[in-house]
Amino acid sequence: MKIYNHLLNTIKQKGAAYLVLLDPDKLPEEKLQGFINHCERSGVDGFLVGGSLMINGDFESFISRIKLFTQLPIIIFPGSITQVSSNADAILFLSVVSGRNPEHLIGKHVLAAPTIKKSGIEPISTAYILVDSGSTTTAVYMSGSLPIPRNKPEIAAATALASEYLGMKLIYLEAGSGAEQSVPDEMVKAVSEQCTVPVIVGGGIRDSATARKKVECGASIIVTGNFFEDENNWDMIKEFANAVHTKNSILV
Repeated sequence: MKIYNHLLNTIKQKGAAYLVLLDPDKLPEEKLQGFINHCERSGVDGFLVGGSLMINGDFESFISRIKLFTQLPIIIFPGSITQVSSNADAILFLSVVSGRNPEHLIGKHVLAAPTIKKSGIEPISTAYILVDSGSTTTAVYMSGSLPIPRNKPEIAAATALASEYLGMKLIYLEAGSGAEQSVPDEMVKAVSEQCTVPVIVGGGIRDSATARKKVECGASIIVTGNFFEDENNWDMIKEFANAVHTKNSILV
């Protein structure tokens, strides 16, 4: 529970936590140290690592290299059961509760559980709720499940509440990598009002004002990834962190 408790403490102290997603396929090795250092200086609270596909990246060595450059938590955001590493601190044990594909509700988990236990990293049970973002994202396609319609916040809220009752420690509202639109504010608010566990919101967040709005609607953790694959946007990371950390920052 070390990393989960760390997230809870960060949320309590800062108002919300800010995590940056690193995809081994999309962040060149020669830029990794510079990006990690920039994130640390800018106030990022930790890193998610993973991707729906792993074509060119070496997952194990990628996490090992991150460990060389930071003391911040490294949490695996798995795109498949092969994305497990003992060098990470924790793993989001994702169940795609928005869909009805049994492989992504429990099937893959049975295969992955022994490997995770052997690795010694902390599993954090997470209800993964895919939300329609205006286009078919990689997560939707690879999971073979329909996303929740954008105009149905009540479905998302009921799904999230059921997930909490089943024992999930986190609720992850996901618009998807490179999403055209972020998760609707009304949906974030509806889910947050129903649940007592932290709500993560990711996908389609391209400016600090949007990040702040999600927190104001009840999000406890904000995740960005695709937006900062462009090095020209790196200088905005601090602005995002300040927007998310509502207890110790002012959004200018």
